[in-house]
Amino acid sequence: MGILGNGFSRQSLIYVIYILLLIPGIFVAVTEMGFETNIRKAIAFNLSGPVSLGVAAIFCYRRTVTMNQMKIILWAFLLPLVSTTTYLFLYTPDLREVITSTGSNFAASGGFGPNQMASVLGIGIFVLAVRFFLSKEGIVHKGFDLFLLGLLAFRALATFSRGGVITGVVMILSFLGLYYLKGNLKTKFRIKFLSLVFSGAIIFIWLMSSLQTSGLLDKRYANQDAAGREKADVTTGRSDLLAQEFSEFMDHPFLGVGVGKIKEIRLNETGIAAASHNEMSRIVAEHGLFGLFAFAILLITPLIYRIGNRQNLFFFSFYFFWLLTVNHSAMRIAAPGFIYALSLLNITYKTKPTKKQELKPVS
Repeated sequence: MGILGNGFSRQSLIYVIYILLLIPGIFVAVTEMGFETNIRKAIAFNLSGPVSLGVAAIFCYRRTVTMNQMKIILWAFLLPLVSTTTYLFLYTPDLREVITSTGSNFAASGGFGPNQMASVLGIGIFVLAVRFFLSKEGIVHKGFDLFLLGLLAFRALATFSRGGVITGVVMILSFLGLYYLKGNLKTKFRIKFLSLVFSGAIIFIWLMSSLQTSGLLDKRYANQDAAGREKADVTTGRSDLLAQEFSEFMDHPFLGVGVGKIKEIRLNETGIAAASHNEMSRIVAEHGLFGLFAFAILLITPLIYRIGNRQNLFFFSFYFFWLLTVNHSAMRIAAPGFIYALSLLNITYKTKPTKKQELKPVS
C-alpha cells in the first residue's frame, strides 16, 4: 500500500532485480521435486521471507524519516514484545522445573522456537537500550526502561538460544559506537556515564539468570553440557548443514537444486527432515549463481548506500541484525527482512523551531 500510495525510488529497482533472480529456482523446483512433496507449500515457505524482504527494501530504500518517526517505529517494536514477555512468565513461571540441560528450551520459550523467541526478544533489548541512552527523561523513566530490559533479557537468556542474545548485544554496541562518534564532548561524557550504569545492570541480570537456571546458563555460553563437559560442536549441527548446502551448490552451480529442494535432498540422504539455519548457504544451494547474485545484492547495496549517506544512526545495528540472524535462524520470521529495510532509510535530525527562533527581528 505504501509503494502504491507514495511510490518508490528508482534506485530501489536493484531490489526488483533481486526478486526476479529468485524466480528461476521456482521452475527448477517444479520439475525436480518428488511427488510426495507439497510443491506450493515448499515454495511459499522458502520464498515468503526473501520476497517480503525485497518488497520492504523497495519501499524503504532512500526514503526519509525523522528521528522522532524512527523512535515511534522502535516503540512499536517494543509494545508487542512486552506482551510476549508477559506471556512467557505466565507460561513457565518457574524455570527450574523445565531447565534441566544446556540445550535450547522450548518450554522456556512459551512453546515456540527458542531461536526465534531469542531473536525477537533481542530486538526488544536493543530498543530499550536505545531508549535508555537517547531519552532525556529523568531517573524514574530510565529506571523503568532498565527494569523492562531486565525482564526481556532474563527471558531471552532462559531460552538457552545464544544467537538472538548475541545479536542483540552486537546491535547495542553498533548503535553506541556510532552514537559516540557523532556526539559532542557533553554527549560522549553522558554515554560513558550511562554505559557504566548499563553495564552494572547487565551484570546483575546475568547473575540473577544464572541463579535461576542453577548455573546451567553459564555452561550453555561456555559450550558445555549439564555435566560440565565441553561440547564437540559449538554450532550445534549448523556447520554440517552449511557444508552440505555448499556441496549441493558445487554440484548444481548454475540453477541450483530448486526452491525447497535442499530439505528433500537432506531427508533422502540422512533421514533427517531439518530445515536450513543459514539463509546464505540455502539461497546459493537452491538458486545457484542466481542466488549468489541475489545475496550479493542484499549484502553490498546497503554498504554502498552507507558510503554516500551516513545519516542513519541505526544503520549498522539493523544491518548486523539481518546478517547475523539469517546466518543462525535463516528467515523463518519476517523480522530480519523488515529490519534490513530499515537500514536503507535516511534519517533527519531536524527539530521544529521554538517560538523564540521563529521570531524575526524588527527592522
